[in-house]
Amino acid sequence: MEVPEGFEEFVAGASSRLLRTAFLLTRDAGHAEDLVQAALTKAWLAWRRVDGDPEPYVRRIIVNTYATWWRRRWHGEEPTDVLPEPVGLPPQAAVDERDRLWRAMGTLPRRQRAVLVLRFYEDLTEAQTAHLLGVSVGTVKSQTSKALARLREDPSFDGRFDGEIHGKGVHR
Repeated sequence: MEVPEGFEEFVAGASSRLLRTAFLLTRDAGHAEDLVQAALTKAWLAWRRVDGDPEPYVRRIIVNTYATWWRRRWHGEEPTDVLPEPVGLPPQAAVDERDRLWRAMGTLPRRQRAVLVLRFYEDLTEAQTAHLLGVSVGTVKSQTSKALARLREDPSFDGRFDGEIHGKGVHR
């Protein structure tokens, strides 16, 4: 099959940003890579229909695919005698605020987590986030408010957020 015009350039330029979004949603490097690959495959198949900037379109594919994967998979525990190697943050980072924030983000409902990732990590506006998720701006505002309130109630933060995550500050 022939590669659609502009697709390779898009992948080369946007992959790191898309991977960051996927990692923030999944919190696992391997799952994030799989998610981006699946999203790029879907985008490649629909590339000729994409009008304008393709990045928001592909981000929406990532968010929707992420939600679909979660519903399909069983997330129960499987006992094992051998523990796997730890994945993700280096050992020295396990005690700093990033780890606490990730744990707290993991307790949020998926839609609230997606809103926070898109608004504060990807620096999208409320309108861009609403468009990407297919919801109203009011829904983005209420989901953001609920998510931040829930994070503030997390006892590991004592009602405050300090420090930075991947070079971007955590907004109050």
